Amino acid sequence: MGKIAFVFAGQGAQFPGMGKEICECSKAAAEIFDISDSIRQGTKEQCFEGTQEELNRTVNTQPCVYSVDLACACALEEAGIKADAVAGFSLGEIAALTFAGIFGKEDGFRFVEKRGQLMDDAAQKVDGAMVAVMKMNPEDVSALAQEKGVYAVNFNSPQQTVVAGEKGLIKEFTKEVKARKALGVPLKVSGAFHTPYMESATEGMKEILSGMELGKAKMPVYANMTADIYPEDKEGIIETVSKQASNPVQWSKTIEKMVAEGFDTFYEVGPGKTLTGLIKKIAPEVTVYNIENEEDLKNAGK
Repeated sequence: MGKIAFVFAGQGAQFPGMGKEICECSKAAAEIFDISDSIRQGTKEQCFEGTQEELNRTVNTQPCVYSVDLACACALEEAGIKADAVAGFSLGEIAALTFAGIFGKEDGFRFVEKRGQLMDDAAQKVDGAMVAVMKMNPEDVSALAQEKGVYAVNFNSPQQTVVAGEKGLIKEFTKEVKARKALGVPLKVSGAFHTPYMESATEGMKEILSGMELGKAKMPVYANMTADIYPEDKEGIIETVSKQASNPVQWSKTIEKMVAEGFDTFYEVGPGKTLTGLIKKIAPEVTVYNIENEEDLKNAGK
């Protein structure tokens, strides 16, 4: 029998009203929102009633999406589905680490709140943007990005690579993408994430994490940066968590490795269906579910 993985949605998946239904139908989910609100008052209200513009601000996006991700995962576990391992896309990796027990639920939220602030501060230093490139292979995207002075940062699937950099350079890059008959779609984010522009955020996270107590993972967590299982030692965890913000997300390689290691069922937990779509493109043979509301919970595993 194959193994089950929970995969946690990332920044860009946010939408107004996210998490409201799962909170109303699951005690485990409601507890997560209560924790978030006890630390950062108004988080639940932002998720349920905030505008798209409000939710797109990094300082809001990160604690809000984290809360919805973790709430959906806890609701799914409460419904009787158990994960053999977890992975998260960018921001989602912090929720995955919390679910796996490396962070306590309160500490995970406090950390993600600080992470959002650090990344927002770094983003303010450069007028950055991100664009998803389709209909062009990752190698060609990477070569063009290097030529235009921007960075290939999210290797999402064989058909989609995200590029980040200074807004003017991204504009020129996107023009060339179009000239090559490919497609460039701007992302709903407020900075050039997973680039060297985030180095100050990486250093800030190292400092915060060094003063935190970290637990032992109750299941493997696959890392964005290495497409491999997280190290067990504190120093290795700190290095991997902090560097993730300023290094590319190896999502395709991560899913390919998990499939090779026996995972055949993936549950995307959190807002949207982005990861569900990507996994279907990376590994069409696996079974994928999306969990973000009561109906999804009822149909889990069917």
